Amino acid sequence: MKEAFERPWLHPELADPDGLAGVGGDLSVSTLLLAYAEGVFPWFNENDPVLWWSPDPRGIFELDGLIVPRRLARTIRSGKFRITFNTCFSDVMRACGENREEGTWVTDSMIEAYTSLHEIRHAHSVEVWLGSELVGGAYGVSMGAFFSAESMFYRETDASKVALFHLVQRLKQQGFLLLDTQMTTDHTQRLGAIQISRVDYLKRLRAAIRMNQVRFG
Repeated sequence: MKEAFERPWLHPELADPDGLAGVGGDLSVSTLLLAYAEGVFPWFNENDPVLWWSPDPRGIFELDGLIVPRRLARTIRSGKFRITFNTCFSDVMRACGENREEGTWVTDSMIEAYTSLHEIRHAHSVEVWLGSELVGGAYGVSMGAFFSAESMFYRETDASKVALFHLVQRLKQQGFLLLDTQMTTDHTQRLGAIQISRVDYLKRLRAAIRMNQVRFG
């Protein structure tokens, strides 16, 4: 008889005050999909064990709540940047881990794991191009009508914000319900990110992932 899968994390509501829910386990596709479905995500530094988190409160963007300043709106309308989806997922992930003074969680093992999710259409990227140069982007995980935005990068002013704008537009067009940012920062709050309780988040997550007819495209 096959043994039941033992989660390396506690139920999210039992996470410690900082949101740590578990230590250990692996980054296999099945483990990652179960984690996201239960409101948990991995976040750890190189050479550390896998750490699993479920913060309270949780950062999200309401899909109608993105703030687009006038200067950014002008940049978007100008057509300066070309936008693609899912054309160079691993390159976007690597770029998200570049030049971070505090270190990066976008390790080789994370890139390998999330590229495997991408290959089965559960992870996606937005690419921002200036001519033939990749100058910005974002990536994340999708399940049903749920999308978890993992990270963004820019090499040209406003390129990451343009990526976020086009990500939100795609999610709205495809019928998504929940855009998770895990935690908020001053930067994401200026763009409209808000915090909701973990209880509310988990309720909305369950409703979103049940909508298994929704696709990122």
